[in-house]
Order: sequence, then structure tokens, then C-alpha cells
Amino acid sequence: MVQKHDARTLHYDFRLEVGGVLKSWAVPKGPSTDPREKRLAMPTEDHPLAYGDFEGVIPEGEYGAGPVIVWDAGTYALQRIGGGGRERWLLVKRKDEGADARRKPTKSQPESVLSGKTIEDLSE
Repeated sequence: MVQKHDARTLHYDFRLEVGGVLKSWAVPKGPSTDPREKRLAMPTEDHPLAYGDFEGVIPEGEYGAGPVIVWDAGTYALQRIGGGGRERWLLVKRKDEGADARRKPTKSQPESVLSGKTIEDLSE
């Protein structure tokens, strides 16, 4: 699951179910459909499974305040990279039927795959 989240800055949260929780990574530039492009993914806190399909606005004063939509439910791969003393990962699109080097999904796909709403719809 990938959620588009407009908190302090607009970013994408990659969520992966592991051991009954959603492991989470913030992807500042968002996923790419081009398997040659690698996107930085920084680990964040785990979330409950129920959060995976959350769409709405996290209220001001709460952690992650701002609108959230479910942006994608595609297949991606995580690759761990070393260095810098911090755990860092790369998010990469697998070579499958959804792979497309010409598409720029963060620009051409603003809406939720669940509701069809955009971040702007929730902000109004």
C-alpha cells in the first residue's frame, strides 16, 4: 500500500504488512513506475493493519497532521543500502505489467485508488 500524505511536506508512505503490523517508510519523491529509478525510502514508525486503508484528515496537533489518501496498491521492492549510520532503503518498481518508464505517476495520478478523492478534496 502507498499512501499520499500532506503533513509538514507532501510525501508518500510505503506500507508493508510484516508480523501483524504495517512497517512504514517515507518516500519523499514518491514511487516511480520506471524500474530503473530508485527512490529513497526512510523507515518510520509501525502502524496498525487497520491504518492501511485510511483516508481522511489527521487533526492538527496530532502526529502526521494533514490529509491522507490511498494512492496505490502496486508491487514494489525494497533494497537496503548502507552508510551514514542510519537505516536507509531504496524503493524500486518491479519489472511487471505495471512498469512504465514513460509514466510519471506522482504527476499524472493525483487521486486515490480507493475513493477517487485527491489530497485537495480532503483539504477543502
